[in-house]
Amino acid sequence: MKNLLTEVLKHEVYPAMGCTEPVAVAFAAATAAKLLKGRTTSVVIRTDPGTYKNGLAVAIPNTSGQKGNLLAAAVGAVTRKPELGAELFKGLPYARLKEAAALVRGGRARVQVDYSKRGIYIAAEVKAGGDKALCVLEGSHKQVALLRHNGKTLVKTGGPGKKTRLPYKEALKKASFKDLFRAADKVTPAELAYLKKGVEMNLAASREGLKLKKVGYYVQDLIKKGYLKRDILSNAKLTAAAAADARMAGAPIPVMSSGESGNQGVVAVLVPWLVGKAFGVPERRILKSIALSHLVNSYIKVFTGELAPICGCAVAAGVGASVAIVWQRSGPDAKKIALAVNTVISDIGGMICDGAKSGCALKVASSADSAIRAAWMACNGEGITDEEGFVGHSAEATIKNISRISSLGMEKVDRIILDIMSGKKP
Repeated sequence: MKNLLTEVLKHEVYPAMGCTEPVAVAFAAATAAKLLKGRTTSVVIRTDPGTYKNGLAVAIPNTSGQKGNLLAAAVGAVTRKPELGAELFKGLPYARLKEAAALVRGGRARVQVDYSKRGIYIAAEVKAGGDKALCVLEGSHKQVALLRHNGKTLVKTGGPGKKTRLPYKEALKKASFKDLFRAADKVTPAELAYLKKGVEMNLAASREGLKLKKVGYYVQDLIKKGYLKRDILSNAKLTAAAAADARMAGAPIPVMSSGESGNQGVVAVLVPWLVGKAFGVPERRILKSIALSHLVNSYIKVFTGELAPICGCAVAAGVGASVAIVWQRSGPDAKKIALAVNTVISDIGGMICDGAKSGCALKVASSADSAIRAAWMACNGEGITDEEGFVGHSAEATIKNISRISSLGMEKVDRIILDIMSGKKP
């Protein structure tokens, strides 16, 4: 198999416009619909609880602020452009939006949650009169596990009831932090250029987000009025939060994702970049640290799951960013890295995910703050140890502990959150 970093960058680090889950719903619908002839007459989506939750209240780009998986499904079913991937909402023609909205208004677009599914699962059945197709995504926002057209199977991976896990994820699950350090060290010049592109993309999204007068703007306002000092902590919080503000508001601007999540990409990329620049770290070293940040984010998510009841910006991307900062200053020092991992998870490991929405920018700001503080403590030999709480004897053990709390201890959390969220809808 190729280097772990190459695989992670290929499968989990890519430009995404709009929240990842509605995009994936649209992609599944578009993949099915592309097989059909004639006008789309209906679309039915079934998703896992996490996808349903993340797409319930987040704005979709180029729709004038309209929200939700339902419209996303209809857009995918009428545009039929799966080749656009995670940028499927880019340049959405008004005529297609109008057609999608008519499907929704007429009750011909439906989205259902399947509580028996864990991890990413999206099944899209699209019809054009008597012509019908089914696309199932499983294990990834882009991985087509099943594709059928009028009952004929065109694509099928895995056996009945079996999830198909990509080989690099199996390798990640068996890896140690030393393996991640080695993988990051093998970064190629082309990959460094791609990582720099991600920085530029996410900084552009942040500039756009500051125009919206949301979380990032008001952190900046506190600085301007002298209530906060302009330092690396406040700058990282406002810059990262503003990028999340833009995404969650449906601004038609892409960000570079991490672990298949745009908000996680904001934290994993921008926090190490801004800290490195503030401390005069050479750019090549900063970019290598961002490679490590992506690896750590993906590593943690193979244990917690792609869409856990706990916030991935905190437990995965926040940890990745903190590890990257420690690596910038101290190199692959296993003891210091473990202190950073333990401290972030001990600090904000209990942050609940209640779906994608504007409030995610607050969690992004908190993750940036925690990542920098934990890294600075760790670089000075201070942090949370296994004498405290659910922290383990190593970084790997702590990650497995928080994964166990998330998957077993919080098993009913998604159901309760969805009941509350769904009850708000008319």
